[in-house]
Amino acid sequence: MPVPLSKASIAIDSSADRDRGDGVHEVAADIAYLRLAIVNVAFLGLSGAGDRGWVLVDAGIPGTKAMITRAAEARFGAGARPAAILLTHGHFDHVGVLESLAEEWDAPVFAHPLEHPYLTGTASYPPPDPAVGGGLMSALSPLFPRSPIDLGLRLNSLEEDGSVPFLPGWRWLPTPGHSVGHVSFWRDADKALLSGDAFITTRQESAYGAISQAPEMHGPPAYFTVDWDASRDSVRSLAALEPELVVTGHGRAMRGSEMRAALHLLAQDFDSLARPSQGVYLDRPARAADGTAYL
Repeated sequence: MPVPLSKASIAIDSSADRDRGDGVHEVAADIAYLRLAIVNVAFLGLSGAGDRGWVLVDAGIPGTKAMITRAAEARFGAGARPAAILLTHGHFDHVGVLESLAEEWDAPVFAHPLEHPYLTGTASYPPPDPAVGGGLMSALSPLFPRSPIDLGLRLNSLEEDGSVPFLPGWRWLPTPGHSVGHVSFWRDADKALLSGDAFITTRQESAYGAISQAPEMHGPPAYFTVDWDASRDSVRSLAALEPELVVTGHGRAMRGSEMRAALHLLAQDFDSLARPSQGVYLDRPARAADGTAYL
């Protein structure tokens, strides 16, 4: 019988999660991720792929530019720039050095259109809800940046057909709830999933959990989640894919049957395991900056 998620600690296949010694974990020949204190960025592309031969997913927290560029050069070669930067969403801990990286690399950025107001200087994200989730990170969430950045002409929309630029075989999936235009990235061939913050693998509301990234299947970071019904539906849609490998926005990568069992339990019992009992967005979910509903 599965262990309740609130107490589950799921082992990682360490042979498939090789730390190069610089914080970069290679979990497939062309998938690696870098741990940046409380958040992850992902590198998609074969080692040694060279200039424009790879793609970056998300862009860390402020102050991590040098860590990202060093890791990119170590993996793909000196001066190797990405073909593009993809965003799961635009919260501060996923776009912390995005403007600087996009300019230095002269790289286009792709995000869902519902995230664009937060990436063009148009609108700030809805206020966080410090009353949900418990823990120091939740308590501190009113201090986290939520003002927009402005990518200008570098910002592009993901294609409506689900294709992902420069990544044949991958497709993006709408997974709203944590933010209005949140997306995840999926590859059918090997059932690899980059879930962003649709679900994560550590208790992000806790400062200890955020820093230690103790492995635990978990719902989205509660303090920034603006629609709990949509979030539940997104987790269920991802669980239905039966992923073999998941790389999340927070926490360690996981793979295999134990991971899937925990993900299915989270999907099935989302309302009791992840949904808070009270909170600002329980009965009044936020909508996109232009007032539209979700997809």
